[in-house]
Amino acid sequence: MERRLPMSQPYYILAINPGSTSTKIAVYENEKELFHSSLDHTSEELAKCHSQKDQFFMRKEIVLNELKKQNFALEKLSAVVGRGGQLSPLKAGGYYVNEAMKRRIIQGPIIAHASNLGALLAAAVADPLHIPAFIYDAVGSDEMLPVAKITGIAGLKRESFCHVLNTKAMARKAASEKGKTYQDMNFVIAHLGGGISVSAHKQGRIIDVITDDGGPFSPERSGSVPILYIVDMCYSGQYSKAELKKKLRGMGGLKALLGTFDCREIEKRIADGDEEAKLAYDAEAYQIAKGIGEMATTMDGKIDEIILTGGIANSKMLTGMIEEHVKFIAPVHVMPGENELESLSLGALRILRGEETAHTYEDPAPAKEDLYV
Repeated sequence: MERRLPMSQPYYILAINPGSTSTKIAVYENEKELFHSSLDHTSEELAKCHSQKDQFFMRKEIVLNELKKQNFALEKLSAVVGRGGQLSPLKAGGYYVNEAMKRRIIQGPIIAHASNLGALLAAAVADPLHIPAFIYDAVGSDEMLPVAKITGIAGLKRESFCHVLNTKAMARKAASEKGKTYQDMNFVIAHLGGGISVSAHKQGRIIDVITDDGGPFSPERSGSVPILYIVDMCYSGQYSKAELKKKLRGMGGLKALLGTFDCREIEKRIADGDEEAKLAYDAEAYQIAKGIGEMATTMDGKIDEIILTGGIANSKMLTGMIEEHVKFIAPVHVMPGENELESLSLGALRILRGEETAHTYEDPAPAKEDLYV
């Protein structure tokens, strides 16, 4: 059941961002953050959750307890917005969390990811209050050009998986600083985190992406590796499927090369004269710059700004090396941090104010069973 948007001001918005080992929440009054909390989930808590259903109930209880601890009256809320997960296909922007969306998340098919719980948790808080629940700029949002999806294997298409939420938010902020709108400008944005993605933003639309397994290696992911090397590893008999996946995601990148993915430790090793650490760090910056150059061609080089964002954009050494490679393309704007809770809340606020219209999710798949939310 969709809810009528509240008309009163100010708007109070709860943002919920579930991750693999934590659930982060924040409450905003319009653009102002009132408080935020990072609710960590111990390995023991997670071990007791044998299904998504178990995780949903565990996280819901923790979120509600934290709101009570903060002495925040739920009745003040105007809307709740959750991190959008791997639903596909979706447009960018906001969606109402409706029964069709919940059913797809619960019953599938859908790629397993903690962010899928964002919609369910938002609805669990919002529905009893008769206020809207949204997701915004979901991971599965797809605005790619048809030509960007073609691969050389018939029947296999590239999909638009990147850091949609944070990159679009940073693009909007960068445009605003220039007195323009997101739709007025062209950006290449590299999100630098545990995984690295590079995306081309043309006049308010992500037209192409380099996914976190298709380009630069990152602190803990291997990035793009020549495919025949991977085929040989798959059939070598040395690795199980799970072991090989771990080498690509979790134990790849800087972790594999240097034994750590902590950029502060690596930079200290470089300062102490560690040539192996310097070469690996140079290689990461070099590959990120190559990805930025690749995305610049999708807009014929007509780039207003290159944005470096994400957690490891806090490293002045790494961003400085990247900038040296790519500053000939366009000015480089470093905007560090994840900014996901703020991005979610601002998206919901634009909907509440009537500046954007939320989409309605439609799924033709029939119901299989009663929903637990």
